[in-house]
Amino acid sequence: MLSVDAINRLPLVVTVVVGTKGGKVTRDYPTNVRVSIAESGLPMETVFLGFQLRSLDPRRFIAPPSGRISGAVLEKVEHAVRHSLGL
Repeated sequence: MLSVDAINRLPLVVTVVVGTKGGKVTRDYPTNVRVSIAESGLPMETVFLGFQLRSLDPRRFIAPPSGRISGAVLEKVEHAVRHSLGL
């Protein structure tokens, strides 16, 4: 069993919201945030699914980010996650 000190020295995790191709999601729900190509810089419309959260080791992110979202879009994603978690 790991001690608390050993656990605290482990790499931090990053919690991510799963995004998928917009064409795959035909209906919008309060837990979804649809983001256009212009808003994300990605090559396709993306839908972030606020009900699909993952915790990942940051070492898995070997490439630079593929796109970026504005603070306003990030607030929408946060709202969708809060809605999904009942917060």
